[in-house]
Amino acid sequence: MINRRTTKPSPTARSRRRRRGSAGGSGSGSGREKGPLLWGVAALAVLSAAALAVSGGTPAASSSSGDPDSETEAAGGESNRSSQPSPESKPSAIPGNDESPDSAPSLSPSASSSPSIPSTGPGTFTTAGGGSGTVGKGARTLRYKVVVENGLAQSAADVARQVEEVLADRRGWTADGRSGFKRVSTGSTDFVVRLATPGTVDEICGRYGLNTRGEVNCSVGKDVVVNLKRWLLATPVYADDVAAYRALIINHEVGHFLGHGHVTCPGAGKPAPAMMQQIKGMRGCTPNVWPYDEKGRLVTGPRVP
Repeated sequence: MINRRTTKPSPTARSRRRRRGSAGGSGSGSGREKGPLLWGVAALAVLSAAALAVSGGTPAASSSSGDPDSETEAAGGESNRSSQPSPESKPSAIPGNDESPDSAPSLSPSASSSPSIPSTGPGTFTTAGGGSGTVGKGARTLRYKVVVENGLAQSAADVARQVEEVLADRRGWTADGRSGFKRVSTGSTDFVVRLATPGTVDEICGRYGLNTRGEVNCSVGKDVVVNLKRWLLATPVYADDVAAYRALIINHEVGHFLGHGHVTCPGAGKPAPAMMQQIKGMRGCTPNVWPYDEKGRLVTGPRVP
């Protein structure tokens, strides 16, 4: 049994005890207590530094710019800018702003029967050689070239022949009594008909603020730009007569070059005007690809605002 009684310490013993206590510092802490505490603090600092080194961070990284959210805002701003619609996705007064594919989700007759169409090309072109005689008896004769993007299976000479036939047709723009056309391969030109891949069409038309989305054609500056996809596939309405749709492409885009804007269907059962955006739907009109009828009358309808 441990004896809990203690004898009263002598003054000398108390004095020695006080001297030993004062050597370790004041208060109740002793030198032996502070040693482990200091070692623990040092070990914690070493472990914290090691954790930061593994994570690759520094304590001040999140506030180095003065705004902890600056990186997030910059990335979000870039994303917002890229998602904004281009000028062509809104109504435009540019005559060459052709049909937007938004309201015509299925432009191709049949994906399973579609030929292989390259999405883009080099952006360089081959000019069809030779030329044609002047067609039309208008006050002005417009000189034009026909060019085909390099790498395509389509022959520049064959495309030029088809364009010539369209512009020479008596139901075409020569019927206005003001316009004549002459295809050339050299010298100055008034406009150029370009057959190009969807990607190249987007690039050319995009320079003028138009968004053709790899689907449609446009008329910009001196370029009548024909999308290879539409040239080969037409649209569901003209799936059985692709040649007719090619005539519509040329008449519509050259019409823009001549200064004609969009019109809509004049009435149910009536021929669709060539300047109507037929790719968006016929609106009760019957298919027609020519600006004028057999009697030389302009096929038109109410103007599209």
